[in-house]
Amino acid sequence: MAGVSAASTAGKIGSFLSKRPYAPPSWASHLSPAPSQTFSLGHFPTPIHKWNLPNLPNGTEVWIKRDDISGMQLSGNKVRKLEFLMADAVAQGADCVITVGGIQSNHCRATAVAAKYINLDCYLILRTSKLLVDKDPGLVGNLLVERLVGAHIDLVSKEEYGKIGSVALADLLKKKLLEEGRKPYVIPVGGSNSLGTWGYIEAIREIEHQIQISGDVQFDDIVVACGSGGTIAGLALGSKLSSLKAKVHAFSVCDDPGYFHSYVQDLIDGLHSDLRSHDLVNIENAKGLGYAMNTAEELKFVKDIATATGIVLDPVYSGKAAYGMLKDMGANPAKWEGRKILFVHTGGLLGLYDKVDELSSLSGSWRRMDLEESVPRKDGTGKMF
Repeated sequence: MAGVSAASTAGKIGSFLSKRPYAPPSWASHLSPAPSQTFSLGHFPTPIHKWNLPNLPNGTEVWIKRDDISGMQLSGNKVRKLEFLMADAVAQGADCVITVGGIQSNHCRATAVAAKYINLDCYLILRTSKLLVDKDPGLVGNLLVERLVGAHIDLVSKEEYGKIGSVALADLLKKKLLEEGRKPYVIPVGGSNSLGTWGYIEAIREIEHQIQISGDVQFDDIVVACGSGGTIAGLALGSKLSSLKAKVHAFSVCDDPGYFHSYVQDLIDGLHSDLRSHDLVNIENAKGLGYAMNTAEELKFVKDIATATGIVLDPVYSGKAAYGMLKDMGANPAKWEGRKILFVHTGGLLGLYDKVDELSSLSGSWRRMDLEESVPRKDGTGKMF
């Protein structure tokens, strides 16, 4: 299996950032078009461990797939898609990539880093508020990494984005770059096209192998956040076709479930599968106040889960998905009782830095250490410089 061999050679010097041939899992060999190569950009397999969440229904177990630690600058779910998309960009002779997202887009940050890893320039079209579109976007969170690695940033207002759309905006920038003699490759929002979907089809093979070598865990359900559709398309399609057969539950953090069912169907159709998205994945609305906006209750939830379990969730994606999952467990415990659930943590922790002001009142306490005046000096093993 390609996924297994990739994992087994991960420690080999020079394997990281290398391009290698790709062969789909046997159960996905009928899907077309299938990628022929991939770049090694992430640290896989990511671990799966038990997540001791409080107040679960009777007999319910939640395990967590840690795609938040698939790298550092390149952490999260986007790297799995970019392994295929960047290989295609290079195969097509591109010298730069273009992608689009929100002002704190994890996908845009991951794309900027991945591009530099393989010596491509990166152009980002970032959506922000009308009040900030003519101002320096600053260096908070994902923006800091993007600007450190030299990404070219074009700002558009939310109104302009809504009127023109991501595809037309990317095409406009592509036309300008072509006129300058560049060779741009456009990556869609979230890396979510049929090629990017292979990232999470491959992730299912990884999970399948982790289950096989563990022997004692089978999952009834997979729970994940949904922001652009590619991750849930790959997970749902892979789970159905593989031996996993887990039910996929997605919590949408921006558009409504109807939109995502339609979009996921387009991705599945793009791989020439006759399956229906409504049969593969259950999508529930978890956007709350809106994309990248949080209630005080949602932020308190992120803080409480971190304090209780040590797992830090991002407030935009996995935080809302976990909040939605536990809320549903509280309202419908019978639906979840006795089930083993795999929650996929899709990363995005840099987005927390954009919420510092809102989180300050929730964060842990501190105090000045109380020292007695006559405490004698006692040197330890270290030295102060």
